[in-house]
Amino acid sequence: MGDYTFAFQTSTTHAGFLKAPSLEAKPDAPVVIAGVPWDGSTTNRPGSRFGPYQIRRASHMLCDGTHPLWGVTPLGMIADAGDLTLPNTSLAGMRAAMAPQVAELIRHHHMVWLGGDHSITLPLLRAYRAQHGRPLAIVHFDAHCDTWTDHFGEPSGHGTWVHEAIVEGLIDPALTVQVGIRSSAAPETANYVADRGGLIYTARDLRGLENKTQLAPILDAVRARFAAAGPVPVYLSLDIDCLDPAYAPGTGTPEPGGLTSSQVLTLLEEWSDLGWVGMDLCEVAPPYDHAELTSNAASTFVWTYLCARARGR
Repeated sequence: MGDYTFAFQTSTTHAGFLKAPSLEAKPDAPVVIAGVPWDGSTTNRPGSRFGPYQIRRASHMLCDGTHPLWGVTPLGMIADAGDLTLPNTSLAGMRAAMAPQVAELIRHHHMVWLGGDHSITLPLLRAYRAQHGRPLAIVHFDAHCDTWTDHFGEPSGHGTWVHEAIVEGLIDPALTVQVGIRSSAAPETANYVADRGGLIYTARDLRGLENKTQLAPILDAVRARFAAAGPVPVYLSLDIDCLDPAYAPGTGTPEPGGLTSSQVLTLLEEWSDLGWVGMDLCEVAPPYDHAELTSNAASTFVWTYLCARARGR
């Protein structure tokens, strides 16, 4: 495709996530943020192409970026690559255009990707699978299992990527963990990951469990599962609709009965030392947001992940 820049893409001449410098200005940054402004596979309410901009904008209110629990900041170790240049009407074209850009970035940096709808995760996993030479472990926060075999009659989309990733051998089903699942689905779809040896913690399973002590059985089970597999690259994919719409109304397919922001933060904090190799955060759709609740939650989740990287260094 041509090198087109659409109006909704974030300019690299403006402040990036946490007001980080551009990758051009800091090419040796160990951790880099990039936007993937694509929502051409959305089945309900489009608008997540505007997510990267609003997530960045919300992050500018995180002051000096110092984490209140860990006392660290990722400032100084991060840069922002702006948004990938992508077509905005062709799923196949988008994924083809993503491939070389993603491969180049993950070759040199630990990446955090700001979506965009969840169909962006499949090409990301393809790149990570090639980079690491083995299937990845994955922690997947979502209201939806994303294991459908078609996408409202189309073969691929934002609700099929987990199924496709398992079929393609991009992720190990036994090392696949889903958190917050609660949408309606046929049993063979809803249980797809569990039927192949993975772990599913539904939103109902997590009701009333918020702090470290209450969540200990889940925290420990996931940690033990990954530890038993030996050193394994772990990828984080966080769909903002894992949150209840009270905390994240600005998303394409809201599902009542979801997680709280506190639950997600506890899980991210307590799993901060897993073998993460990258993350994406998807499905922030600003046109449906109220009082910037959704973009603020998203930026805080990304910032927490970045602070964990700073703490590890």
